Amino acid sequence: MTELLLGLGLGLGAGISPGPLQTLVVTSTLRHGFGAGARIAIAPLLTDVPIVVAAVAAVSAVPVGWVRVIAIAGGVVLAGMGTIEMVHARTNARHVHEVRGPGRDMLKGAVVNFLNPHPWIFWIGVGAPILVTAWRATPGRALAYLAGFYVTIVGAKLVIAGVVAAGRQRLAVEWRYRLLLIGGALLVAFGLLLAARAF
Repeated sequence: MTELLLGLGLGLGAGISPGPLQTLVVTSTLRHGFGAGARIAIAPLLTDVPIVVAAVAAVSAVPVGWVRVIAIAGGVVLAGMGTIEMVHARTNARHVHEVRGPGRDMLKGAVVNFLNPHPWIFWIGVGAPILVTAWRATPGRALAYLAGFYVTIVGAKLVIAGVVAAGRQRLAVEWRYRLLLIGGALLVAFGLLLAARAF
């Protein structure tokens, strides 16, 4: 029971905390609707398996240089995505009904989540030790922790996508443009911050 509550609490905190993935959920929902935001929101379910496995295997033995490489690569990708969002913000604000294949959204979310060092740092520093301790007690506790964590982290992002989707049609084009511009700028800022921290 303790592990389940711990997972729920940590997942909720991660789900509502501002960051690259949440910014991408909001901007994609503004541009393409709830479906696009929801597909990005489930990215942790697709990309966290190798992160969790690596973190559990190496709890605190990951070389600093490797973490730096991930941070720099993630920063470059995020800054590039943010720049593209800003360049196309005016056009995208006018085309809120644009429909595109679900594969692109899922791939975009997966790349951002995998290259973002925050999940790696969380699982290496916090998640993996809790998971290993719970598993040693009984596998059921470890599974309860994982279930609680992913229900709330994905659930929180889906709620955010739903709220944004419900209000996007009521927004004037100029406000959609401003929000997309801000979202792009935030992605650039997150990217530069992640790359700078690596040095």
